[in-house]
Amino acid sequence: MTNVTASNSLRQVITYQEAFLARLQNIMPITHGANTRFIDFAKENANLGDTVSFKLPTRIRSVNSLVAQFQPAKQRIQYLTCNNPFSASVEFTAEQLLFNDVKVFMEDIGKAAALQLATDIESFVAQLARTNTYRFYGDGITPINTPVQLNSAVTLYKNYGAVPGDVKCYIPDTAYPAIANAMQNQFVPDRNEKVAHSWMLGDFGDAKWHKSNLLPIHYAGTVGNSGLILQVSGWTNNGPNGAIDTLTLTSASATPITANDVNCIKQYDKMQFLDSPTGVYSPLRYLTFTGYKPSDNHVQFQATANATSSSGNTVTVSINPFLQVIPDSNQNLNQAITTGMLVQVMPSHRVGLIYSGGALMVALPPLPMQSPFDCSNKIDPDTGVSIRLTHGTILGQNITGLIWDCLAGCTGVYEYFMAILFPII
Repeated sequence: MTNVTASNSLRQVITYQEAFLARLQNIMPITHGANTRFIDFAKENANLGDTVSFKLPTRIRSVNSLVAQFQPAKQRIQYLTCNNPFSASVEFTAEQLLFNDVKVFMEDIGKAAALQLATDIESFVAQLARTNTYRFYGDGITPINTPVQLNSAVTLYKNYGAVPGDVKCYIPDTAYPAIANAMQNQFVPDRNEKVAHSWMLGDFGDAKWHKSNLLPIHYAGTVGNSGLILQVSGWTNNGPNGAIDTLTLTSASATPITANDVNCIKQYDKMQFLDSPTGVYSPLRYLTFTGYKPSDNHVQFQATANATSSSGNTVTVSINPFLQVIPDSNQNLNQAITTGMLVQVMPSHRVGLIYSGGALMVALPPLPMQSPFDCSNKIDPDTGVSIRLTHGTILGQNITGLIWDCLAGCTGVYEYFMAILFPII
């Protein structure tokens, strides 16, 4: 008898199963380490609106005399505004809720939303490394990959003035392997064991080091990326007490500045006065922020706005900070700016950050309830971000929606900040 194979018609049922995959998370230490003194400043007594001001330390000059030289009292303030909204939302129909058992996956969807919002906020806060820094270490070209370079960055930072014992540093995660490898080559058994175990630098050079994959990139203007060296040809003294607030620069080489170039200088371009190669002028240095004594910090500054070159090999740049040699509480130069001084603009780079004294401030207030919808505020345990979840339906539209949202603000005090310029890889 011949065996006949049955021709079965079997149905395939494809199910949607949990794979228990861990989430791809970003490295977010910056928001976690921020000063939360004004995280919910709506509760501050008598403060109305989305902005709060806070007091900066008073500056005062002294004299070598027992005869008093009175000076005006100046209250220094800075502002923190909380007006940056972030949200993620999803919607479902009644059929999807009924037949697809969406509720089973709601926790997974909520975690995805929380991580996305946390990443948005971390990136938002990390931009302070680019926008609120006028001093910097590195040139955006030379790799920063040794402990000696990290130590040099912290030393220069402290040389200008710092809060002792509270220096925080953030560098790109991609710079870590070479630095950690260099540290392994030094015979420091205790530290080496910790670095080898966690691949993190931790405490080093009297500072706390952190890595991040969300540090910003600054794309420089034409001059910075072309490597042109500029020279001072003029300035304006519209700052307080005759401080210089803009510099007029021309090319110091045979190659002129491109005429009418709208990309000549970009906002937040970092610049530095160079020492005279021929000894025409003495080294220009910053004074220490407290005490007004000559430091070893080169005079560095940033462009506060985009600058278009003229048709005659010049570009005029608005700068931060104002540069002042007149001796009062705002003096920051050891000598006057003169024509012919050389200036270099840094090329595009990824920006690390050093700061101290809780000078990076973040506001993340819990948002109000949205009656009559179901609503709650929770602090995400993994990221520290306060997130509001609202759930509701649109009457007669067959839509059920969930919204995760938050409101954020941040600021950084310039004199407490310093950037670290890493090459873009």
